[in-house]
Amino acid sequence: MATMTGQRGIARRALDGALDLLIPPLCLACDTVVSETGALCPRCWAKVAFLSPPTCDGCGLPFPFDVGEGALCAGCQRRPHPFARARSAIAYGDGSRSLILGLKHGDRTDAVATFARWMAQAGTPLLAAADLLAPVPLHWTRLFLRRYNQASLLALAIGRISGKPVVADLLRRHRRTRKLGHLGPAERRRTVAKAFAVAPRHAGRIVGRRILLIDDVLTTGATLDGCAQVLLAAGAAAVDVLTLARTVRPAPM
Repeated sequence: MATMTGQRGIARRALDGALDLLIPPLCLACDTVVSETGALCPRCWAKVAFLSPPTCDGCGLPFPFDVGEGALCAGCQRRPHPFARARSAIAYGDGSRSLILGLKHGDRTDAVATFARWMAQAGTPLLAAADLLAPVPLHWTRLFLRRYNQASLLALAIGRISGKPVVADLLRRHRRTRKLGHLGPAERRRTVAKAFAVAPRHAGRIVGRRILLIDDVLTTGATLDGCAQVLLAAGAAAVDVLTLARTVRPAPM
């Protein structure tokens, strides 16, 4: 069995090498040829702002300097989120926007493995504490048009890296909401209110568990708040959040 597995691995690498010769891998953000699939060229890599401590212990907003363990940003002090902790791999901005939009709307699912590695590294302590992973769901009409839920793809990939179980349909988005991009924080919260529900067949998997929500971008946190509230009401012990990117300027509360 081990020999057969090894032979398959050799064959797969040979096939990947042949494909790279025929169709060279391109940078995830531009058309520059790179050394391997899912990589960024040096110019695009330099534009991506990776996030690391010190950050707000609640929402993960990066701090310009260390203000002590357990410190919260002004937004979390004024209006605490229902989720316990949120962490993100990169800052959402000029250097990452094309990456996010490519995954979300441009069928760039080839980037999922790379993004999942970034997220797993940024969320190491959250993954260690998590009992299971769940993606933020799309309404079925948007899923039909887009053909995939990018949060589900990220969650499944992170589950493979971490060994944590993933319940891709733990939550349902039973009410289609308008796009949140140009709405303020309060209007976002009103828009997503009561938009989410726990899938009845998975209700027993939530009680007493620490759930790690997976999504692509954290902006104001309204969508993630809505998901966390539903999970806590269903008996979750706690809810954490891991996203690929987040805005880095504190949003008005």
